[in-house]
Amino acid sequence: MKQQDIDDLRELIEFLKQHGVAEFDVDRGDLKIRLKFNPPESASAGLSDLAQLLKAAQQGVAQAPVAAAQAGAAPGSAGAAAEPAADPEAGLHLVKSPIVGTFYGSPSPGAAPFVSPGDRVEQGQVIGIIEAMKLMNEIESDAAGEVVRCLVSNGQAIEYGQPLFAIRPA
Repeated sequence: MKQQDIDDLRELIEFLKQHGVAEFDVDRGDLKIRLKFNPPESASAGLSDLAQLLKAAQQGVAQAPVAAAQAGAAPGSAGAAAEPAADPEAGLHLVKSPIVGTFYGSPSPGAAPFVSPGDRVEQGQVIGIIEAMKLMNEIESDAAGEVVRCLVSNGQAIEYGQPLFAIRPA
């Protein structure tokens, strides 16, 4: 392989990891590539890692203005930075997957998604589909409120109990 091909392959791998693709195959004449990434150890381990990252990020954001104030910024900004910021994630309800399968956010390819961040949902409203063993299982919201974030991507492999959506209860 040429160096350019190796660089392209590295870029492709990073792209696939970034978008949560579990498997990828390409077959072009004499070039055949099959990439298969190991799934996360468990959904709960991923959540604890996410919680630690969020904490570190919040501390980093709070420390940055303090460092700027110490470097000669306005004296009043240090007192404002010392106050803890309100946690925007507090009180969010997580809709979790009841089964293992593949998540789809719309009823068919190319169709509008069931819900998007900012949409209001009612309890029992269909918010996604999980395909398991060639059966399409509708996933209903178990809380009414505003969809804050979709935590999975279309076509992503889903584990039992994995959070799918964050909803701010109404």
